Formats: sequence, structure tokens, C-alpha cells
Amino acid sequence: MNAIKWISLLLLLLLLGLQYRLWVGEGSLAHIDRLERELEQQEQTNERLKQRNKLLEIEVEALRKGNEAIEEKARRDMGMIKEGETFYMVVEPKDS
Repeated sequence: MNAIKWISLLLLLLLLGLQYRLWVGEGSLAHIDRLERELEQQEQTNERLKQRNKLLEIEVEALRKGNEAIEEKARRDMGMIKEGETFYMVVEPKDS
């Protein structure tokens, strides 16, 4: 009878140990859920970066192929104007 108590106690401790790992430890359900959420966020970030890289690749290719893209970029980013053009800057008054 004494052996049955020890075996039952051992099995109970084993069951508790496995339950702890299932609910709390590494590889637990909560841990897996957190990793899945992190993976989803990383996939969204990667998709945004892929789109940005694609736009940059298109811009680089346009800059390599012709002067029109270079001229457009110079006008937009540096405010350059062509010779013979007249530049007008419209400044709206600030609201008081």
C-alpha cells in the first residue's frame, strides 16, 4: 500500500510539472501566442519595407535612364529652375 502512495505522489508531481510547462514555461501556450503576434508584426513591417524598396528601385532606375527624372528631382528637392524660367513664390499671410 505504501508503494502505491509513492507512485501516486510521483505521478501527481509529474502531472503538475507538465502542466506548469504547458501554461507557464518556454514553449507554453502563452509563449507561442506571443511569438505568433510578434511574427505577424514583423511580416507587416517587412511588407512595408518591401513596398518602400520597390519605390526606391523605380526611382533609381528612372534616375539612371534619363535626365527628366534628375531634373524633376532637382526642381522638387532643391528648388532649381531652368534658365529663362521665371520663379514665383506665393506666400500666404498667416492667420492672426
